[in-house]
Order: sequence, then structure tokens, then C-alpha cells
Amino acid sequence: MKLFIASDLHGSAKYCRMMLEAFEREKADKLLLLGDILYHGPRNPLPDGYAPQEVAEMLSNYKTKIICVRGNCEAEVDQMVLSFPCLSDYAVICADGINIYLSHGHRAVPPLCDGDVYVTGHTHVPLIEKTGFLHLNPGSVSLPKEASERGYIVYENRTFTFKTIAGREYKQVTV
Repeated sequence: MKLFIASDLHGSAKYCRMMLEAFEREKADKLLLLGDILYHGPRNPLPDGYAPQEVAEMLSNYKTKIICVRGNCEAEVDQMVLSFPCLSDYAVICADGINIYLSHGHRAVPPLCDGDVYVTGHTHVPLIEKTGFLHLNPGSVSLPKEASERGYIVYENRTFTFKTIAGREYKQVTV
């Protein structure tokens, strides 16, 4: 199974389009979205191409491939315009004998075991951290912080590969 993991679109149609082009290029089976899909929130500037309704329309074409968790900028009203579930705080995927837990990252870390993988967004900064479990963060598609690039993670065959939105690989970790 090949998974495409991205976070923090914040309503940018421009970067949503680029993310979906990357998803198609990667030929992934599932698109895992780690929250903050439609809105920018009060602490963030408006991203380039801010058009939440357009983002919702673009993502609806992928509704059967999307697994999404709620970010701190999601509201119940978002579920009215998104054609896939977006209001769960956590999700889990089991792939290749690995439990991959998904969360936006603004809630408490759930109980995890050695060997588990915890993937979050929220900070807009890519992360690889091993503390019993492996904690990963793809950074942000639309509003990267701390001089990081717009990017995503691809999971395949027990390997997580960090890539820029243009598809350039820059980090990799195998579990």
C-alpha cells in the first residue's frame, strides 16, 4: 500500500492543486490529510490562492481515497461542504505490520507502543523524532514555517519519504 500524507492546506486552492498533482504523480492508494483543510485560522496569514470552496470541490473528486483527521481550524460546518469525514481527532491505518496513527497534533498524544508511528501536522515544520514510537510531520502544503519547504510524505514498504511539493526527496526513514 502506498500512502500520500499531507497537512495544513489552510484553504489554498493553488497549493491544493499542486498537492493533488503530486498525489497523482506518486500514484498513491490513499491520501491522508492531517487537518486544517479549509481555513487559515486567526494566527496564520491568508495563503496564496485562498479559496476554501474551491478546495472542497477539488478534494471531493478524491473522496473515496481520502482519510482525514480534524485540525484546530476545522469546524462542524466544514463537514457540510466536504464529501468525506473530517471531524475525527485520530485515525489509525495498519500497513505492513505497522500501526500508523494520524492526528493533527493539537491534541494529547494517544497511548502508543514501541514500533508505532505517529504522524501529525499543526506545526507546519517537518519532523522525524524517535521516542519509543516514531513521530513524523510532513510540514505544511501551503504555509511552511521555519524556512521549511512545502511538502508531503510518501509511505511505501515500511519507508517514509519526505518530499517537496515538486517531488524532490529530502529525507527518508525506514521502520
